[in-house]
Amino acid sequence: MKQAITLIQHIWQQQKNYPDSRGVFSELLYEIALAGKIISREVNKAGIAEVYGLTGETNVSGDTVQKLDVFCQQTFENVLGHCGHLCVMASEEEEGIIPLSCEKSLGDYVLLFDPLDGSSNIDANVSIGSIFSVYRRVSKSGPGNLADLMQAGIKQVAAGYIIYGSSTMFVYTAGQGVYGFTLDPSLGEFLLTHEKIILPDVNKVYSINERDYYSWPQGIREYIEEIKKAGKVSARYIGSLVADFHRNLLYGGIFLYPSTAKNPQGKLRLLYEANPLAFIMEQAGATASNGKQNILEITPTELHQKTPLYFGNKEEVEKIKRCLNPKS
Repeated sequence: MKQAITLIQHIWQQQKNYPDSRGVFSELLYEIALAGKIISREVNKAGIAEVYGLTGETNVSGDTVQKLDVFCQQTFENVLGHCGHLCVMASEEEEGIIPLSCEKSLGDYVLLFDPLDGSSNIDANVSIGSIFSVYRRVSKSGPGNLADLMQAGIKQVAAGYIIYGSSTMFVYTAGQGVYGFTLDPSLGEFLLTHEKIILPDVNKVYSINERDYYSWPQGIREYIEEIKKAGKVSARYIGSLVADFHRNLLYGGIFLYPSTAKNPQGKLRLLYEANPLAFIMEQAGATASNGKQNILEITPTELHQKTPLYFGNKEEVEKIKRCLNPKS
């Protein structure tokens, strides 16, 4: 019988590769996983606990706020805001910096997160998820600031997501490959089920919201028509970013969220969605682009900056870039 490795065992094993480590980073990852366990429990009983539905408010990105959005935001704040390992954090749900508890000394890490991605699908019981991104602070001491938060994605020290579906999975990278852990509810532990995930070479599916076909850039329309004519790739689009990403990561596929007439800068958030998922893609042997440059190389200028996003097989992403920039 194969030995079950828990997330915390895996994290501590990885820490041995860094002899000077004090264990703070390992503890931070486990705290994020704890937030995921709490959210998973609430998602699984949402209908019974009457936490489905809208709050009647909109967030800073203009999205309608669900009751579970509020719960997940509060969970991340309560768990991570008191851990003592962060100097600052920011969320896709909040306009500015989230104040941290002063009960403990502030740490050396920075956390950006989307507490509940795909929340518009909650009532339909579609898979949803939490996305996170971790950086080292650039400020010297004291409370963190905007400079700590607005770093290029290439500076990330860890990124991941927790997907809440038929099972709950914690998928992360700390720059040494991508690992997936499935929550065993009977134990209350994440167990290693997917070791060193690599995106399959074969591009099996394309994921894009075809409702916006006539609003896409001409190059994207041409690319989609080309792969349709080839007849080797199937269309698969859930409309929940984490769910689409997770399926394509495991089975192989290309994901496209281009700019449109309604959203000329794109719709997805660079810091809370694109950067962490791009880091995972890079570690899985693939890539992510905004159509012109690698997502991880973009220097952010706004806390809630938006971007087009294309991720998957390197060859396919390069094709998309050529279609979008035929004269370059």
